[in-house]
Amino acid sequence: MWVVSTLTMLLLAGILPDFRLRSADGDSATDIAVTAAFGAGAFGLLSALVWPLLVRLLLLVPALVLGLLVFFLNGALLWLALYLNPVERGAAAPETAVVVAAVMSAVASATGAALAVRDDDAYRRRLYRLADRRRRSTPPCADTPGTVFLQLDGVGHDILLDAVDKGLMPTVARWLGTGTGGRPTHRLSPWRTDWSSQTGASQLGILHGSNHDVPAFRWYEKARREVMVCNRPTSAAELQARAIEYSGHAGLLAEDGASRGNLFGGGADEQALVLSIATRRRGPGSRSRSGYFAYFSDPANAVRTALSFAAEVGREIGQSTRARFRKQRPRVSRGGLYPFVRAFATVVERDVVVAAVMGDLLAGRTAVYADLVAYDEVAHHSGPAGRDTEKVLQRLDRALALIEKVAEHAPRPYRIVVLSDHGQSPGETFRSRYGLTLGDLVRAGCGLPVPRRARRTHSGAEARAAVRAALRRPVEEGAEHYRPTRGSEPVVLASGNLGLVSFPDVLHRMTKEEIDARHPALLPTLANHPGIGFLLVRSEAHDGVVLGAHGAEVPLAELDDDPGPLAAFGPGAADVVRRTHTFPHTADIMVNSFYDPADGEVLAFEEQIGSHGGLGGAQSRPFLLSPLTLSPPVADGAELAGAEQVHHVLRRWLKEADEAGRPEEPGRQRAA
Repeated sequence: MWVVSTLTMLLLAGILPDFRLRSADGDSATDIAVTAAFGAGAFGLLSALVWPLLVRLLLLVPALVLGLLVFFLNGALLWLALYLNPVERGAAAPETAVVVAAVMSAVASATGAALAVRDDDAYRRRLYRLADRRRRSTPPCADTPGTVFLQLDGVGHDILLDAVDKGLMPTVARWLGTGTGGRPTHRLSPWRTDWSSQTGASQLGILHGSNHDVPAFRWYEKARREVMVCNRPTSAAELQARAIEYSGHAGLLAEDGASRGNLFGGGADEQALVLSIATRRRGPGSRSRSGYFAYFSDPANAVRTALSFAAEVGREIGQSTRARFRKQRPRVSRGGLYPFVRAFATVVERDVVVAAVMGDLLAGRTAVYADLVAYDEVAHHSGPAGRDTEKVLQRLDRALALIEKVAEHAPRPYRIVVLSDHGQSPGETFRSRYGLTLGDLVRAGCGLPVPRRARRTHSGAEARAAVRAALRRPVEEGAEHYRPTRGSEPVVLASGNLGLVSFPDVLHRMTKEEIDARHPALLPTLANHPGIGFLLVRSEAHDGVVLGAHGAEVPLAELDDDPGPLAAFGPGAADVVRRTHTFPHTADIMVNSFYDPADGEVLAFEEQIGSHGGLGGAQSRPFLLSPLTLSPPVADGAELAGAEQVHHVLRRWLKEADEAGRPEEPGRQRAA
């Protein structure tokens, strides 16, 4: 690597006019070569010794700024390496030093990777050195198997099978014994989410054993007068505390566990990139971004990730431009900061989380849970299936293969479990199909003014017609007697294709009778709209009822015999709707979009063409991929339903691993 770095420096000195390795009077070829060799060696040593200290300071920098600082600080190290050269002080302009340092770091990284890939012995020696370094700094671990839970965020059961069939995920295909002629080492099981099919509810239930009172991704709590959002740090911390109190235990990872890249900690002592601790100022584990240090302390990693980040931004711009020119439908806006957000999720977050998991394996931790969000982010804007998401699935499979390889060199055997928290359902957005948002429709039903944009659409005209029919008289939308005070206007929130309507001035959950008395046209307007599948409201007569088009009204207690509007949503829909009805913070009106079983499409109330959060289609059908050495998740013929049940399965597997001794393991490599 030193030789390659030296040759790279010589080549750059010949190409770049502002970078030289000899004096103005000229030097012999030997002097120039010695200067390059010393400069390359000094740059390598400074990168190894000084860079880790700089990265600790970078933890205070916003994540999206980190990539730019990587280049400038690397350039400063190169300039210092040239200055320290006792043979001949080379020279480089500041902007040239940045370019030279980036190229040399990338070449060094590629050289090291190539040497490791081409030479299995070198690769193993490197892993053993890392493992020995970890062992010296941590106490010896147990001989019982450890368990790694890898969450592929948003990857549905059918999407995974389709990717395996297309050859996009060879590692998963090998585990399943598909098309390779080998014996399977894993079993694939689907499971059914709760009504709120999104990461907040699913991961809280999986890690902490309770997602009680999480009706959606975002909802309004009347007592607190606050909108709760699952991916807001303060909300995540509050939800985690509630789950711990409700379940009575710290979480899945309480015994020597590590949580990486998750919304919640799961009770783990080791946490990095965990949202629920992002607001802490002091105390152990308060640095939610401490995982960045472990990864970016290697300058080669930093430069490689920064270059991959830039490439991913360019890839997204190219893909969105192609979709726009081809006039693909459905399509949502992918401009603004989205290319950078996508690149962060698919490159930076993935690289840092995978590196953290590798470190946990080499440290011999008992349980690790990590979330890889790349697919979910891309699928929201590009759709669940297509070229964009296929590329992401390929890279995720390579990450699984890397973790599997490292597990073979860990100080204890490991069992790798891969799962998803939900799937994604395709479809147009509610707004693009009907020209108005769910909020516009609710305002029309309440007799409140709606935007002119919505009034001009066909759907807007239908909404106003439904209002007039329900009230049996013309409605002047701007009339003062139909304009409630600002505090009483409804709060309308969207979580994928699940909508929530709350009236903040009424501190209890309103009943159907109260809503009808206050806004006679609202429930008929919503229930009869073609883009809405069903409503859930509280009822004085029946406790709770499901409402649908053409006056359909089915009490919750009768859904098993007469599913009514829920018939299209398949088995289990009645159970999850009844459960959500019992939550203290369920909205006054719960709105689920239309669902077409023929093509699996839903209508998102957000601007997403791949969505999740409610009922309908693949979003409610994630997967659980587990080693055959573990007991089956459920008995034959039974259904694995709900995130809380998944938690109990994973907890049982941890107990099985704790009871298994090393002599009972047939081989170290079987762990993967």
